[in-house]
Amino acid sequence: QVQLVESGGGLVQAGGSLRLSCEASGRTLGTCWFRQAPGNEREFVSAINWSGSSTYYADSVKGRFTISRDNAKNTVYLQMNSLKPEDTAVYYCAVTFSRAPAQAVGGMKPDYWGQGTQVTVSS
Repeated sequence: QVQLVESGGGLVQAGGSLRLSCEASGRTLGTCWFRQAPGNEREFVSAINWSGSSTYYADSVKGRFTISRDNAKNTVYLQMNSLKPEDTAVYYCAVTFSRAPAQAVGGMKPDYWGQGTQVTVSS
């Protein structure tokens, strides 16, 4: 059983930045970030493979968000820059016990989910 704890969410003005963290209770492999806005389905945001050597992004965040990891800290980060009101959502991290590249990880059903952290971007 792996527990995931997200942090770093909050309220920010459009154009601002936030960095989300996802700390795991143990070692993890492929990790993704998803988000869900009110009334919308949960959508994929970004993925990173077990070593951090490959990353993958949804088109809506490409060039603005950066995913990274520190395996010594069992933590995955999501740096979010140039935030837009449409980025407002609850952000979830999820892990998949696979050594596949990030793009493949992004299409897999995660094994564990975090509880989510709210990101609100005001216009």
